[in-house]
Amino acid sequence: MAALRERYNQEIVPKLQEQYRYKSPMQIPRLVKIIINMGLGEAIQNAKILESASTELTQIAGQKVVVTKARTSIAAFKLRKGMPIGCMVTLRGDRMFEFFDKLVNVALPRVRDFRGVSSKALDGRGNYTLGIKEHIIFPEIDYDKIDKIKGMNITMVTTAGTDDEARTLLALMGMPFRR
Repeated sequence: MAALRERYNQEIVPKLQEQYRYKSPMQIPRLVKIIINMGLGEAIQNAKILESASTELTQIAGQKVVVTKARTSIAAFKLRKGMPIGCMVTLRGDRMFEFFDKLVNVALPRVRDFRGVSSKALDGRGNYTLGIKEHIIFPEIDYDKIDKIKGMNITMVTTAGTDDEARTLLALMGMPFRR
């Protein structure tokens, strides 16, 4: 699905160049990677949750996931260092553009009472993080085979220097920001 990448090169780059008056084409902000993370605290008691989460995240991303392990021990949560507590995947290149296209055009419109995503979720360095409460909004997930609805964080890393530039880039790429 190189359609979004082509649109980025043909339409979005000239608009950004015109709006921010960049002297070099290397200054133009671009999407570098998308990180999808599922933190599963329940995996401490139930290891099957982690298995199902990693297969579902693999289906969503189209790429093998990495199981994340606890960095420190927390006695109150019965958590020991090195225990598996989540899974994540980093998308780059064509898979990243494909996932972004699917997220914006298919998954987000399926959210109940969807009015757009917050435009304030930028970190000050041009990276945008989006929290999703239900992973079943993705078309790859078969609703009947789900044991538990899980949430996920999606972080879009850009080369933009400021939040304003990143917001403009994502809006031009099709991110439905709330008015």
